[in-house]
Amino acid sequence: MRAALIVVVWSLGLVVGQAAAADARPNILFLFSDDQNPRTIRCYPQSWEWVETPNIDALARSGVRFEHCYLGAWCMPSRATLLTGRHPHAIESMTMQGVYPGSSYDPEKCPFWPRILRKQGYQTAQIGKWHTGTDAGYGRDWDYQIVWNRPKRASNAGNYYVDQIVDWNGVEKHVDGYSTDNYSQWACDYIRGEGRTADKPWFLWLCYGAIHGPSTPAPRHKGLYRNAPVELPSDILGPRPEKPAYLDRSQAWVKGEDGEIYAGKSGETFGDEAGKRRKTYADFVRQMNECGRALDEGIGQVLTALKESGQLENTLIVFAADQGFGMGEHGFRSKLAPYEATYNSPLIVAQAGKIPAGKVCSSPVTGPDLVQTILKTAGVEVPWKMHGRDLSELLADPERIEAPRVALFEDMGQKYGSECDAIPTDDSIFHGNVPRWIAIRYGRHKYIRTLVAGEMEEIYDLQADPGELTNLALRPEHEELLRSLRAKAVEELRRTESGFVDRLPVTRAMRSDPPAAGKEKS
Repeated sequence: MRAALIVVVWSLGLVVGQAAAADARPNILFLFSDDQNPRTIRCYPQSWEWVETPNIDALARSGVRFEHCYLGAWCMPSRATLLTGRHPHAIESMTMQGVYPGSSYDPEKCPFWPRILRKQGYQTAQIGKWHTGTDAGYGRDWDYQIVWNRPKRASNAGNYYVDQIVDWNGVEKHVDGYSTDNYSQWACDYIRGEGRTADKPWFLWLCYGAIHGPSTPAPRHKGLYRNAPVELPSDILGPRPEKPAYLDRSQAWVKGEDGEIYAGKSGETFGDEAGKRRKTYADFVRQMNECGRALDEGIGQVLTALKESGQLENTLIVFAADQGFGMGEHGFRSKLAPYEATYNSPLIVAQAGKIPAGKVCSSPVTGPDLVQTILKTAGVEVPWKMHGRDLSELLADPERIEAPRVALFEDMGQKYGSECDAIPTDDSIFHGNVPRWIAIRYGRHKYIRTLVAGEMEEIYDLQADPGELTNLALRPEHEELLRSLRAKAVEELRRTESGFVDRLPVTRAMRSDPPAAGKEKS
């Protein structure tokens, strides 16, 4: 029998504990992939029909698959949001510094909730990729940690799949082997008891590097899909008159003289053993999916370890990616942008006997929502304001139609907290060819506002137009909808403590009737 929890006091002097029997609380397994578009997972209807992900598909059949999940614009802000429960514009002290991806934060100004989980009786563990400041938090946030710390070692930060340097409970080690397989094995060992206290519930954040570029498949999977048919997205080349001008500079694909579509100037680096030969779109798609096979196999091994160790029924399982990744849609071969292809993450949540099996949920979920849900499941409260909502009621009845609510997501580039308050008017507003923007989901609609003066706004009806090709904000008959969604976005920015809400640039639609200086017009 696990010992009862006692009330504990956090370093700020706030009471955050609770008297509750530790053995009544579930373990939490958070499986986290990298740069994974839902199209690379077979249980998502938009996937290529030849994709094979039997273990992730089985997890979806055992729980709830979400259609719309907005966790972050790129690696670091997604993880920062998931560690704080706050949107990037309200995460203080997080900053980029030194050689990319060098970064830092003040753990007292920017505390991570696994620290509170530890104080309230959980054992916390993190395995795999770390991309949130050089301080990975071992001994403060994490009891057990095998971490590939990209910000700490810039010279090793490109080694996504081989020859990694890891910190193993604070001790530096060079490890051989394929990283996806390594992370899976280390997680299985932990679940089976290695480094784990048997009488405590545990939280394990397993952060894979797959399928991030260079998207190197395991040798056993290379060429697996070499003959798979790959169709082109309808707007891979454009033109796109109903989208903002920055899509011209983010265009990642070009048409060769032979009529083939090739990777162009924009996007992540992908491996090429042939020696800098341009990769075709079809080969790019095949390679990404070949890389995903080891990820699926590893997740299967981890779930088997959970079952064989008798912990499956008492474990909440979450599978997600840090964000999506454009696979030709709207010309992208990157993340960052506010479209479903580039931002929307896969999300599956399961717990045997507690969450309905084989359900699909259409309600949108944000990163802060996911944090609140994990903490609710653990019976833990934190002494700072979070921006999300607990999804427990939705998980109990995932197919019910909810009343519309605002779900905010954003890209602040490489800025956080008060550093987001000033909105640049020059090219410094761009990060990876995409400027800063804010967006909301409200019911069936998505509203996007790029923080570039004079630029168009965007509205898409995701039921009628899932490919986001028809911008309703440009149509006079939707003016009332535009004003309503614009106002809801401003209201949500205020609720989540935005420092730039009163500095939003005037959009093209506002030009004929601009707001008072420094104030938003709804």
